[in-house]
Formats: sequence, C-alpha cells, structure tokens
Amino acid sequence: MENTEIEKQALEFARAAHGEQKRKYKDEYYIEHLIRVADMIREIPHSPELICAAYLHDILEDTDVPLTRIKQDYGKKVADLVEELTDEFTKKKYPKLNRRWRKKKETERLAKISWDAQSIKLADIIDNLPGIVENDPKFAKRYLPEMEALVDVLEFGEFNLLMKAREVVQKAKENIE
Repeated sequence: MENTEIEKQALEFARAAHGEQKRKYKDEYYIEHLIRVADMIREIPHSPELICAAYLHDILEDTDVPLTRIKQDYGKKVADLVEELTDEFTKKKYPKLNRRWRKKKETERLAKISWDAQSIKLADIIDNLPGIVENDPKFAKRYLPEMEALVDVLEFGEFNLLMKAREVVQKAKENIE
C-alpha cells in the first residue's frame, strides 16, 4: 500500500532526524528498522497517524527532536503515540537506579498504554529481538527476559502482532539456551 502524503513526510522526517545513525547489531541505517516496523503496522487495521507514529517511535529517545515539533508537524494523536512509546525510565533520567528496576517500571508503564502504541511496541520487539540474539548472545541473555515480560503485558495490542512477538520470544529462547 502506498504511503499517504503525511506518511511520506513522517518517513522523510525520521530519515533526516536519525541521519547517519546505524543499527547496533546490523550494518544498516536506523531508518530501515523504522520502515520495517511501519510495514508491520500496515498489515493490521491502521490509520495514517499510526504509520507516522511507527516511523517516529524512537525519535525522542534517539534524536534531539522535541515532542512539540512532532505535535506541530503531525498532530496531537501522533505526538501522543510517540510519547507513549518513549521510555520514561532511561539510564539518562535515572542514573543511580539499576537496569532491572528501570525495565520493571517501564514494563509496568507499557502495560497501560493504548492499543495503537502497544501494537507499535510489539512490531518493534519483533524487529529488534532476532538481531540481538544473533549478534550479541551475552546481552541477549539479559535482554530476552525483559522482552518476554514486556510481551506478556502487551496483551491488548493487535492480536496477530502479539502472537508473532510471542513466537519471536520463544524462538529466541531456544536459540540462546
């Protein structure tokens, strides 16, 4: 399905904002991850705003773009989704708290986000987890239980994405055990 004009703008905005950022575990530009997440969202009932949010879901964490800019350019709904998908319990915000506590709190928060945001988060997990397991098995042993706990609480996201995320988690468990 063809991008609407606003979706094209969000894609190009994300491409410019993320610039030369590369994926940690793949030799590819970060925008490729965002495109794959948006493509997964296209497979479920969606709106142009949902696709825009999929393209922009990591922008607040990984760039200097402020939320006000997202709201100004893409509207309240997209800004609200991007905000829902932005980790509130980062090491940057809570440097004295350990990872386990931060991830537990973030999982609790994500359990309460909207269907739309949970669906994007599920697509994000589906795209991220296999590369981490394949390229950093040591970190994957810590990361996988976090993702398993997260998928368990994202039960209100789109059903097919939830099932796929559970499958990806199960496969990852088999690959690192």
